[in-house]
Amino acid sequence: MNKQQLFDREDFSKYVLDNLHEGLYFTDVSRKITYWNKTAEELTGYTAKEVLGHRCSDNILMHVDEQGNNLCQDGCLMSLMMADGQSHQANVFMHHKRGHRVPVSVRVAPLRNTKGEIIGAADIFTENSSSLSLQEENAALRRQAMIDPLTEIGNRRYAENRLNSIINESGRYEWPFGLLLIDIDFFKDVNDQRGHDVGDDVLRMVAKTIEMGIRNFDVVARWGGEEFIAIIKQVDKEGLRTVAEKLRMLVEHSAILKGKEKIAVTISIGGTAAKKKDELHKLIKRADIELYRAKASGRNRVCVN
Repeated sequence: MNKQQLFDREDFSKYVLDNLHEGLYFTDVSRKITYWNKTAEELTGYTAKEVLGHRCSDNILMHVDEQGNNLCQDGCLMSLMMADGQSHQANVFMHHKRGHRVPVSVRVAPLRNTKGEIIGAADIFTENSSSLSLQEENAALRRQAMIDPLTEIGNRRYAENRLNSIINESGRYEWPFGLLLIDIDFFKDVNDQRGHDVGDDVLRMVAKTIEMGIRNFDVVARWGGEEFIAIIKQVDKEGLRTVAEKLRMLVEHSAILKGKEKIAVTISIGGTAAKKKDELHKLIKRADIELYRAKASGRNRVCVN
């Protein structure tokens, strides 16, 4: 095989890997990233230049599970694979360069040399959210002036319309649902100490993390200022509390990187399960009372009634 044939084969292999629909990266035995494909760039926001030579735990992907466990410290799939030589798979939440958390399905497989020795790992990941349908819905809502231009989720008008519609559906079909009011803790301090540009980045990060943390038939919108609203379908009070705790945890483990500084925030959540013959203002009032209780209890709390 001449040099031109070798180059063509390598060039073709890179073309194939770069055009996979899945994110893919390779690491060596020390877990340093040696290859990062184009889809990995699109899904994470990080370019290959930014990550090559680094570990994914170096403020890059920082996987957490639904309970908030940091898998880079305990339960790393690559560490498990290196130990037993087997492939491993999990559903986790990945850190995006813009700070928010993204649900992904991850599979890690060993890379071996001709002697069968493990020389690294291949990590393949795909997004679990229905991002395409969300983009299509957002485009339609933008035409109707129902999108918040900063966070690119629904605005208050959108939330009120959807909530009234869901209340009517619930009354006709007796479908359970719940309402969450979500407030960023000490947001004024972020604006005062770091400026409104950073504050805007934090709002976008929190909005996207909430959007990615709920199902595609649930609803999230910016209620006003640093407050968000989420309508969670097909849940009772305990199911609503579980969703709220998940969202609280995901935001707590999200962060924006400004140089070497890590900017993180927490949220307080007040929730209420819908009752028969509920009206919009009654639901909002009950959730607001619970939000106040969460704030008064020390913040970074969930209170559901």
